[in-house]
Amino acid sequence: MSEILELKNISKSYGETKVLDNISFKINNNEFFTILGSSGSGKSTIIRMIGGFVKPTSGQIFYENNIINEQPIFKRPFNTVFQDYALFPNMNVSNNVGFGLKIKNVNILKIKEKVQEVLQIVGLENFSDRMPQELSGGQQQRVALARAIICEPKVILLDEPLGALDAELRKQMQLFLKEIQKKIKISFIFITHDQEEAIFLSDRIAVLNNHKFEQIGSPKDLYYSPKTTYMAKFFGECNLIACKVVDKKEDSIVVESEFGQLLINHSIDKSIGDSLTFGIRPEEIKILDQSSSNSIGVIIKDVEFRGSTSNLNVKSQHSEKYLKIQNISSNISQPFQQDDVINVELNTGVGTIFKDETIS
Repeated sequence: MSEILELKNISKSYGETKVLDNISFKINNNEFFTILGSSGSGKSTIIRMIGGFVKPTSGQIFYENNIINEQPIFKRPFNTVFQDYALFPNMNVSNNVGFGLKIKNVNILKIKEKVQEVLQIVGLENFSDRMPQELSGGQQQRVALARAIICEPKVILLDEPLGALDAELRKQMQLFLKEIQKKIKISFIFITHDQEEAIFLSDRIAVLNNHKFEQIGSPKDLYYSPKTTYMAKFFGECNLIACKVVDKKEDSIVVESEFGQLLINHSIDKSIGDSLTFGIRPEEIKILDQSSSNSIGVIIKDVEFRGSTSNLNVKSQHSEKYLKIQNISSNISQPFQQDDVINVELNTGVGTIFKDETIS
């Protein structure tokens, strides 16, 4: 897959305040790329720099291998969709959508033809004469997207465009955006603080933390192979267990943990006595009817009913350490009660060892 855009060693500061610290990434043609981070992490600053609204303090932005740091906004082949839509309140849908072509002096008949074409793509072909205030939030968002599409940019920048929508409409628009992006074959750079939204929409995700990218990869890579304990906790739920190596085998290690001894089916470069952190997702912990050679006993402290599933918060019998377990309701032979003692088995073969990070 060919690259269309690259940010290389980009930093941004406002006076003494650092916003971005030496970040680098590449965007591929026709890719849905999401920048995920908490509020104030610098997500929006990145796409404002790509769009030309803000200049980096240092580093270079490449479009098709050409540096565009000094290129003005109107010469960059990118369009932006903002969270507040930024529609012109005095123009109807057609005029809002066709505005970009109008300022480029495109023939009026061509504009009308193109407007109808993109309105059909976004499902608003019967709304061309409506004013923005006569539209729902989702419809306004579609108009904003149509306006971004019509000039056929190489990249569309989406700055938390679904943030103002209610939960149900947001889900509908997520599906709509995913379908549209595949249909029009334009690279999308999408900004969000919502992990589930990022997982659903994206080909790849870049997670921002402390002014830098913590990890970049596909949703599956980030979920199943987090590189840091921050990633494990931020990108989905993860139990982090402090361990000390007490025995080593060819393809596994035995560790002492806050839950007793565990056999971890990983081969790592650690010596007996070394500390490490082991991470495991709630769904990779199995509830047993009876104890086994690699099971541990835990005490149920809370049961969270979630419909088809339930989450159990359980406590070690040896310490005050807690685990979260996801249990499929259909597998429950009898209801669990607070302070019940149960046996669980950790699927240590799919967990993650953070050998250079320890937790207290």
